[in-house]
This record gives sequence, structure tokens and C-alpha cells, in this order.
Amino acid sequence: MIKFFILFLVIQGVLFGGELTEPAQEFFVVPWTNFLATISAGMVKWFDPHVLVSGKILQSTANGFAVSIEAGCNGVEATIVLIAAMLAFPAPWNNKIIGLIAGIIAVQGLNVIRIISLFYLGQWNYNVFEWAHLYVWQALIMLDVLIVWLLWVRTLPKVDHRGPGDPPAASVPAVA
Repeated sequence: MIKFFILFLVIQGVLFGGELTEPAQEFFVVPWTNFLATISAGMVKWFDPHVLVSGKILQSTANGFAVSIEAGCNGVEATIVLIAAMLAFPAPWNNKIIGLIAGIIAVQGLNVIRIISLFYLGQWNYNVFEWAHLYVWQALIMLDVLIVWLLWVRTLPKVDHRGPGDPPAASVPAVA
């Protein structure tokens, strides 16, 4: 367990440090953030034609309210925590790859819901928007990371930690 925790912290440190570099910002973070805004606006347009997207900004043409997707709100940091947890955990690589793909989709999917909900909360009540933005959604995104990771861990194949001379595992009788 201590090996997992240390590896988890090291991987996070490397990924967070890498995220802050200019090339990562220019070639990944900024394009990703703009893509999230485009996806969010595209989904909103299904039921509300009064939305514009410009880079990382979603704006209502009906009332002028806009949200700007900033660092910390693009799901990159939450995704880094998930990636570090999955890479640090002892599991077969095929399970890690499948978990990473599904997990990133889950975290970013919830983040799109977050962006859209905040876009409408801000138009309805700015105080509720601020509270949801600063407290509710921050916690929910990290809870999503934890739940995705725990579900992924439950899907992993069971590992037998018994040595060659250890007795067989005790069987539990089935209850009919």
C-alpha cells in the first residue's frame, strides 16, 4: 500500500508539473478547453439556440451571460488524479488502458454536465452559480474520480497472495 501511495504522488507530481509547461498548455490544455466549450455549446444548442462559443467561452445571446472555462474547470486536474491512481495501482496493463479510457470519458462527461449546469445556473441566480461552482461541483468531480477508480479496482482480476507452501484459501460454504 505504501508503494502505491508513493508512486501515486510521484506520478501526480510529474503529470501536474508537465501540465504547467508551455508546450503542454499550448498543444493540449488550451485546445482541450476550447474543445470542451465547443462540445458543451453543441449540446446546449439541441434545446437552446441562444448560445455562442468563442474559444473557451460559452455565451447566451439572449441575456449576455457567459462562462469562461478556466484552468481547474476543464477537468484536466481531476483526470490527472485518476490517471495517477490507475497507473500507480498494481494491475495488468490491459486493465489499466481500458480503465483509463473509460475513466477519462466518465470524468470529462460529468465535466460537460458541470459546464452546462453552471451556464444555466449563472443565468438564473449568480449566488447559486458561485456556490455550485466553488463547492458543489468541485466536490462532485473529485467524488466522480474516486468512484470511477473504486469501480475500476473492483473489476480487476483477483490476485492470489499465497506462497507455494501456504495452505489453500478457506472455502466459504454457500448458503441456500
